[in-house]
Amino acid sequence: MILSVITNAKTEMIDITSKVQNMVKQSAITDGICILYVPHTTAAVTINESADPSVKDDIMMILNRIVPWEANYRHLEGNSSAHVKATLVGPSEMVGIENGSLVLGTWQGIFFCEFDGPRNRKLHIRLIREDT
Repeated sequence: MILSVITNAKTEMIDITSKVQNMVKQSAITDGICILYVPHTTAAVTINESADPSVKDDIMMILNRIVPWEANYRHLEGNSSAHVKATLVGPSEMVGIENGSLVLGTWQGIFFCEFDGPRNRKLHIRLIREDT
């Protein structure tokens, strides 16, 4: 399955938890694993607090501070910062599925991380049913 994600800023975190959960529900898989994979070198996926929107703002603030957009980068495209951030956050996550729902902590959400937007992106989702 592929989830299309439209980003609106150069750097942002988009909560995609409900979209992924809907895909799990539509699959009718009650127990198993959900694998999320971003096939882009300047985007990523992560799990973090989704209850307070200031958390994602803080994460982006610090990432932008420790990996500035402008530096002595050699990559000619001008988006080296985005490549570094994507490497730090990572291209994949794995979440358990129990009783037809994603196994996430009370405050956790799944975020698509854009580091070179705005763009039209894709997130690959693989749902694996647990053998019973």
